[in-house]
Amino acid sequence: MKSAVGNGASRPGTGTPDPRVISILGATGSVGTSTVEVIAANPGQFAVEAVTAGSNAEGLAQLARSCGARYAAIADEAAYGDLKRALGGSGIEAAAGEAAVIEAARRPSDMVMAAIVGAAGLAPTMAAIERGAQVAFANKEVLVCAGPLVMARLGETGAVLLPVDSEHNAIFQVYSGRRDDIHRLILTASGGPFRSATREQMAAATPETALKHPVWSMGAKISIDSATMMNKGLEVIEAAYLFDMPEPQVDVLVHPQSIVHSLVEYKDGSILAQLGSPDMRTPIAHALAWPERISSGAERLDLAAMSSLSFEAPDEVRFPALRLARQSLKAGGGAPTVLNAANEMAVAAFLERRIGFLEIAAVVEETLGRAALPQVLTIDDVIALDREARQVASGVIADGLTRRAV
Repeated sequence: MKSAVGNGASRPGTGTPDPRVISILGATGSVGTSTVEVIAANPGQFAVEAVTAGSNAEGLAQLARSCGARYAAIADEAAYGDLKRALGGSGIEAAAGEAAVIEAARRPSDMVMAAIVGAAGLAPTMAAIERGAQVAFANKEVLVCAGPLVMARLGETGAVLLPVDSEHNAIFQVYSGRRDDIHRLILTASGGPFRSATREQMAAATPETALKHPVWSMGAKISIDSATMMNKGLEVIEAAYLFDMPEPQVDVLVHPQSIVHSLVEYKDGSILAQLGSPDMRTPIAHALAWPERISSGAERLDLAAMSSLSFEAPDEVRFPALRLARQSLKAGGGAPTVLNAANEMAVAAFLERRIGFLEIAAVVEETLGRAALPQVLTIDDVIALDREARQVASGVIADGLTRRAV
């Protein structure tokens, strides 16, 4: 698993009192704020160099002040004035725009927490990889869009990629490092709010009901992806690239309790699993301190208090997004890039009530059928294809051709 442990570099600062320096991309999101909580729970062990956000200037300024960041960048240039005013007198440098967010990833730090949601995180994450940083990786869309390119650059730059998604972090914790020993990887899925719903019930779903995840507290986009199970489809693609595993050897099991975060089945029949409370602070703490361990602040898991742990196969008829993701992974080339772009457009349209819940997967499938699926040889190719796919998806949504899904 060369990809996940990079070049095997040891933790910067191990054995010395110097704090590990962190930059947090997407600091005001759920993973970003949980990262700040883990840092606060371990005083003296971390220092924050830079923080970024999309458009929440007030939240970013407050967070930058609380964690003592040196640099704060807001992607929305229109919010620069608000950020500058909110940071007045703090001595924290303020900046705005895409280039400013990329600069945050380039600034000197031991580790970058890459927690920007969606394809918008591609350029900043690549900037951190290019300088050979350790990257705590919470943006699955980057690997979905550009997996082979990202993995190639890791080997060339010596960067270290540490998975933060709970499922991939779980696999990382129980992975032997010997790919030939593995029979399959098993990602667990909660099933989301519609795990037992009929297609008719899902057709009537509103953004409010789709956002009510039964276990996890996440941002809007990830919550909708969980409801459609596209989130798990994207994670299948991420796992295949991250652990260099063929698509047929990456399985999914629905596990409503979200206690077993993922499993690795070995050739001899042994299955190793990582268990924990459903709290993102646990994988975040693991990544921040790797190869050591620190307190996460998460509630301890009480196995004796649990009545049962259940598992079931996913239903790709009711949740076609999982099927579409597997097909895109098999197709390779630009297919996963198009899949992700179309999904981001469809989720946004659903949240804006322009399409129905079942139309999300239909928009993705129609876009995959319409769009060109070229090979992507450079990051610029990925960015261009992402832009083109969004235009195609926008046309699909405008045409209303997905109404047959309802």
